[in-house]
Amino acid sequence: MRDRRGIQSVEVGGQLLRALAHQGRPMALKDLARDAGMTAAKAHPYLVSFGKLGLIEQDDVSGRYGLGPLAMQLGLISLQQFDPVRLATPLLADLAQALNLTMAIAVWGNRGATIVRIEEAPSAVHVNMRHGTVLSLRGTASGQLFAAHLDEAQVLAALALEPPDAPLGARRVKAPRIDTALRSQLAEVREQGLSRAIDAIVPGVSAMAAPVFDERGSMVLSLTAIGPSALFDSRLNGPVAQALRGAAHGLSRQLGAAR
Repeated sequence: MRDRRGIQSVEVGGQLLRALAHQGRPMALKDLARDAGMTAAKAHPYLVSFGKLGLIEQDDVSGRYGLGPLAMQLGLISLQQFDPVRLATPLLADLAQALNLTMAIAVWGNRGATIVRIEEAPSAVHVNMRHGTVLSLRGTASGQLFAAHLDEAQVLAALALEPPDAPLGARRVKAPRIDTALRSQLAEVREQGLSRAIDAIVPGVSAMAAPVFDERGSMVLSLTAIGPSALFDSRLNGPVAQALRGAAHGLSRQLGAAR
């Protein structure tokens, strides 16, 4: 095998980024250095340089270090290069126009269901969503959809990062579990082929999501319609549901899914 020479200092500094990504939360210098296997004095110059590049940022109040805007952008680009996302993206504008609702694509990221594409509704009534938002598995349509179709271990790992009733929130103290109510809710989502969130996380805002599957039968993304509850048709046989089902089914067929 041909030897591929690298730059050792880059590899050493990369351990700090790896530690931040693994912990998934801002860290104090001493803890970050320890997890990266180096002293705080050695870690600090790397963090200064990474901060200048936007790979990390330091909180002015706590002094803790977290991933910066460039790291977030790189992560989103990685998710967006996923083939199903490129296939689904051209559909968003037509769906937003036809339904007069904001449309979004969510995929499963390292912290859970994550918004990677948004198309605003053509009306003046917009819903405040942004790329990179990590969605609650309990309280959002996209989150419920992924929770209904992923392995239980993946669901539990994501639930550990959120309190029961918030979209982002802090780390839970007790071990997460799928209680009877949530298990019943997820079974209903699978049976319906759609998930709905009516005035759940944000009062006055509702959403409906449909799953897209690949050739292995695995869920790869959700197509989600979002809008003001007063204007949102949440019926399972209404025009929003029919449009989402049709688009998701078409995408799934293109990806080789049998269902």
